[in-house]
Amino acid sequence: MLTQIINGQILTPSGWMKDGSVLLCDDRIVEVTNSDLAVIGAKVIDARGMYIVPGFVAMNIHGAAGHDFKEGTEEAFRAAIAAHQRYGVTTLFPTISASPFSVIRQGVAVCEKLMAEPGSPVMGLHLEGPYLNPKMAGDLFREVVKEPEVEEYRALIEETHCVRRWDASPELPGAMDFAKYLRGKGVLVGILQTEAEFDRIREAYEAGFTHAAQFYNAMPGFHKRREYKYEGTVESVYLMDGMTVEVIADGRHLPSTILRLVYKLKGIERTCLVTDAVAYTANGGKQPDDPRVVIDDGVCKLADHSALVGSIATTDQLIRTMVEKAKIPLADAIRMASETPARLMGVYDRVGSLQRGKCADVLIMDRKLNIRQVWSKGQVVLNGDF
Repeated sequence: MLTQIINGQILTPSGWMKDGSVLLCDDRIVEVTNSDLAVIGAKVIDARGMYIVPGFVAMNIHGAAGHDFKEGTEEAFRAAIAAHQRYGVTTLFPTISASPFSVIRQGVAVCEKLMAEPGSPVMGLHLEGPYLNPKMAGDLFREVVKEPEVEEYRALIEETHCVRRWDASPELPGAMDFAKYLRGKGVLVGILQTEAEFDRIREAYEAGFTHAAQFYNAMPGFHKRREYKYEGTVESVYLMDGMTVEVIADGRHLPSTILRLVYKLKGIERTCLVTDAVAYTANGGKQPDDPRVVIDDGVCKLADHSALVGSIATTDQLIRTMVEKAKIPLADAIRMASETPARLMGVYDRVGSLQRGKCADVLIMDRKLNIRQVWSKGQVVLNGDF
C-alpha cells in the first residue's frame, strides 16, 4: 500500500524541505521529494504544516508501562516497546541493567525472538554491567556488580548475535581486555559508573571504550585532592576527540547549560539523546512498588532523595528539553535522537533518516513538539487527530 505524506516541513539529511512529500510503500520509504503532486493510488496524509521527521532510535532504555526489560519476558518487552513507540521510538536496543548472567540470558532469548519477527523495532540488546565499579554503581546494584570474567562474557557473545552494546567501568581489572574483545566483535563499548581520570580514559579509549554512557552522571568532573586539582572523567572524555557521548536530556539529570555545553563541545555527530527510561515511564503516574525508590519532580529517585536512579522521560520530552531549555535548533536535536544513535549502533543503513530505501520510520510532530502520528516499519502505531 502506498502512503504519501504532504504539506509538512520534512527533515532530510540535507536539512529542512518545504512543500515536498514522503512516499511510503509497505515497510520502506520509496521516495523523499520536493514535489507534493499527488501520486496515483496513494493514500494522502496531510501534515498540515507540521514537522515530518525520522523515527527515534533508543539506545539506552530500560522499560515503561510498569515493565523492565530485565524481567526477561515477552510480556515485559512488548509492553515497554509499545509504550515508547507511541512517543516516537521506532528502533530500540532494550537495556538490561546490572544483573546475574541468568537474567541476561533470559533477556537475550526474548530479544532474539523479537528481532526475528517481520517489522520488529528491536535491532539488538544493550547491557549495562555487571562489570561496574561498586563504589559508583550505587546501593541498588552493589550485590550484583563484579570484575569482568573472560570466560563468562566471551561465552555470551559467542552464543548470541543480539548484543550490540555493552557498558562497563574501565578501571576494573580485566576491563581493557574486555573492551578489545568486544570491539573485535563489532560491539559498541561504553564507559559507565566510573571514576577514571585522564590516563585511564585514554587507555580505555585506545582499547575500545569509544562511548561515554550517561555522560556527567555517575562520573566525577574536575576535583581536588588535598592541595592539588585533577581532571575528572568528564574532562577526560572531552579530550578524547573521537569519543562519543550520550546525555539524559530529561531536564532533571542535567541542567540545560550542561546540555548546551555538551552540544557545543562534542557536536551533533558525537552526541546522542537517551531517556534511560525505567519501568515507571508512561505508567499512568503510579508510584513504584519498590520501597527503595520514588517518583518525584518528574524523575525516579532513591526514597531518601540522595540520588537519581533513572528517568521517566519519553524521547519527545528530550527533544522539547533541548529546543526549549537548551536553545538548540530542532533539526540538531532530532538528529541526536535518530541519526547519531543509528550511526553509533551500526544501523544507519536502515534507519535514522528519511531517505529512499530505508525503513518507513516516520513521525509527524506538531509545533509544540508533541508526537501526532507514528509509522514504525510502515505500520501506523499512533494515529493522532490533526
